Amino acid sequence: MSGIRAYGAYIPRTRLPLALIQGRAAKDGGPEKAVAGDDEDVVTMAVAAGLDCLGDLERSEVDALIFASTSYAQREKQAATVVARALDLRRDVQTQDVSGSLRCGSTALENAVQAVSSGGARNVLVIASDCRMGSPRGVLEAKLGDGAAAFLVSQDEVIAKLTGAHSVSNEFQDYWRGDGENFTHAWEDRFIIQEGYTPAMIEVLQDLLAGTGQKIGDFKTAAVVSPDARSIGGVMKGVGLSRDQVQDLLIGRVGNTGAAYGLMLLAASLERAQPGEHLLAASYGDGAHAMAFSVEEPIRNLPPRLGISGHLDRRRPLKSYDAYLKSRGLGAGEWETSKDLGLSATIRFRERDADIGFIGARCTSCGQIHFPRQRVCYSCRAKDSFERVRLSDRTGTVLSYTFDFFFPKAEPPTIVVITEVDGCRIQVQMADAEPTDVKLDLPVRFTFRKIHDAGGKPNYFWKALPFSPGDVS
Repeated sequence: MSGIRAYGAYIPRTRLPLALIQGRAAKDGGPEKAVAGDDEDVVTMAVAAGLDCLGDLERSEVDALIFASTSYAQREKQAATVVARALDLRRDVQTQDVSGSLRCGSTALENAVQAVSSGGARNVLVIASDCRMGSPRGVLEAKLGDGAAAFLVSQDEVIAKLTGAHSVSNEFQDYWRGDGENFTHAWEDRFIIQEGYTPAMIEVLQDLLAGTGQKIGDFKTAAVVSPDARSIGGVMKGVGLSRDQVQDLLIGRVGNTGAAYGLMLLAASLERAQPGEHLLAASYGDGAHAMAFSVEEPIRNLPPRLGISGHLDRRRPLKSYDAYLKSRGLGAGEWETSKDLGLSATIRFRERDADIGFIGARCTSCGQIHFPRQRVCYSCRAKDSFERVRLSDRTGTVLSYTFDFFFPKAEPPTIVVITEVDGCRIQVQMADAEPTDVKLDLPVRFTFRKIHDAGGKPNYFWKALPFSPGDVS
């Protein structure tokens, strides 16, 4: 039996109140959307979702990683390899990027189940992440949000078994973005809903029910994507879904997260699922794709994770629309982005374990941890006597800090801290924090973020996050 063994998610802490887009003052509790910070992108969000999914699971068990996104910026450079390195997966892990449609995340999940069922792999990690932009104050800007979801597909300890899947293909011009363009475009709303979204979703759900022999009333929850809060009504009427069955669409809280949207809704439905229940999941894009799941007994023993609900509770609203524009590189600036080659490819290769994997070294003679790795232990002076140690899942404390108002940032200052991790001192920037949040002895955990763009390429490293004992991850 194969299916979902674990799941995770990531929603950026930064939120853009929709009132700011319209030039009005933001109100507490008003509609908003999740936006990636100026040090986040589809890769960093994918790593965060992957960490939330894997938890304490042994990383060496993962045989393959499939990364799904429509907004990964690099060409001829695989995102899955960066994510795999940051998650400290095996060197021989199979990596694959899928794109081209908003339902690529959903189909990637089904393909992973098929791969495991056929014996091609035992554990496959699927991560969908998207960071799409509508033009400033355009029709899509308020609808599109950022986020990621991750699922570990396995033969073991399955919490949700795939019992059926169906897809329909439809050549239909609704949403698109040309190569080299920053913004997603859309045709007229009513045309998209009446001729594209509603008939495709009804067809795929009816065909799925026919294939599984189930009735719509057999499903406890339906995680069905929708362009907005109203458009799902036609689908509900067409297949007989009740309001109680429909998973919260995250509209006005996160937004439509593209390739990750359907999987994020599925993750949210799994958070409250019980053994014996049946779940539906349906995604839209160039047609539609639907899956049916049965919830299995091991879900009772699934370790805690942040998931969707945990991230929804962590929010930091932007104070101005200008701050949002600057974080996306859409604001006017004094200096143009450098057009040189950026960081040396040789240095990136040589230091990839430290920069991407956050791998340090432990002295096998005295146990002292070093970062970055060096030849001589500064504690016992032993030479070339080290073993690798992963630091990304450890916590530390702040020993000192400083505020840098000159380093380019959408909302200055940049916070730089010296942290102590099991006796090892590491200098990093701090993310998702205000100057008033920082103090000596502050507990921190680590998150994979973008340091800067140079030479047209993102450069990544790890940053510190304020941490409290009640945090899951």
